[in-house]
Amino acid sequence: MGLGLILLIVAVVLVVLLIGIYNRLVALRQNCGQAFADIDVQLRQRHDLIPNLVETVKGYAAHEKGTLEAVIQARNAAVSAEKTGDPKAMGQAEGMLGAALGRLIALSEAYPDLKANTNFQQLQAELSDIENKIAAARRFFNNAVGEYNTAREQFPAVLIAGPFGFGPRDFFNLGEENRATMEQAPQVKFS
Repeated sequence: MGLGLILLIVAVVLVVLLIGIYNRLVALRQNCGQAFADIDVQLRQRHDLIPNLVETVKGYAAHEKGTLEAVIQARNAAVSAEKTGDPKAMGQAEGMLGAALGRLIALSEAYPDLKANTNFQQLQAELSDIENKIAAARRFFNNAVGEYNTAREQFPAVLIAGPFGFGPRDFFNLGEENRATMEQAPQVKFS
């Protein structure tokens, strides 16, 4: 009777442990999903703002057609990547969009009337605010992904993560080549 009771207690403890690990992985996966949804909301706001920004610039810098087209193409690529739901593809597309937006904003330095336009200033302030929100949402998402990936790789969770479908998640990175472009400070030259 003593050995049977011990085995029953061990079995119950193992089941409770497995349930606890499974529930923790589910909660962490849900946190990743929620954090990704927060990024998605901010990206949509940025995508919606871009056509207004391009139209405002177009009125002052119509002969900068190449820059304007590059921004629209980058926006369209970012919208397409967003539909995939793949953080890696979205990060690369958003990095290219950020670089194109940087070039568009830099145009205001060459056009004082554009720089002084209140509509452009308002759109630029909104874009800056959205960029800050995207950066914060990205940090939160990447933290959630790091926590989830760590939890699923720790023992004993690693034993049940694979069989129960808890695969690794990708971080939301902008890509090294795009990050380098965006982090460069614009050069100001006085003639």
